[in-house]
Amino acid sequence: MRLILIRHGETPSNVTGALDTARPGAPLTPLGHRQAAAIPAVLTTSRIAAVHASPLVRTQLTADPLARARGIEIVVSEGLEEIGAGALEMHTAAESVDRYAETVTSWIAGDLGVAMPDGEDGHAFFGRYDDAVRALATGHADDATVVAFSHGAAIRTFAARHGGPPEQRLRNTGAVVLDGSPGTGWAVTGWSSDPLGGAHLIDAGAADPTGEPDPV
Repeated sequence: MRLILIRHGETPSNVTGALDTARPGAPLTPLGHRQAAAIPAVLTTSRIAAVHASPLVRTQLTADPLARARGIEIVVSEGLEEIGAGALEMHTAAESVDRYAETVTSWIAGDLGVAMPDGEDGHAFFGRYDDAVRALATGHADDATVVAFSHGAAIRTFAARHGGPPEQRLRNTGAVVLDGSPGTGWAVTGWSSDPLGGAHLIDAGAADPTGEPDPV
């Protein structure tokens, strides 16, 4: 099957550079809503069997235009949420952002024992994200396409484990395509760093710490 992981649209926290990972999370900015509205026209050639979103508000708002366009109910799926910042939650200081990014980089490199301050380690992250992907893939045909709206650091980290480029950024409403299944394994077959609707939807001035591949 094909799994398309799409990052949510822009939020005020992305603009200010805050490590906003807890529930319910920030809503979308006006640009974030435009980014979300552009997605259905980009995916017109895909026969979508299901649309999933994380428990955070921003992914569900981003999923809404696509779900409405296809007449599909959004399935809110536990486990697709962002890598939790722990004690760094809502921090904007460079040292906090660096600590978050360095932890994510450690997981991508295979050191899963490193933990966020007062937060999850790599084993916990991959355990719950793998479980979420396994659940959303269950019951679909081999040729089905499932779209899941998730988060920048989480998508990049999961994708890196399946052949994705570890240093690739993922802007708001950027997407990663994986083919395979939980049983046979996944392989990254596509990566759109920029918003699915086009580069004109990029906010070049946003700090966006969880979409960057390296400490910023």
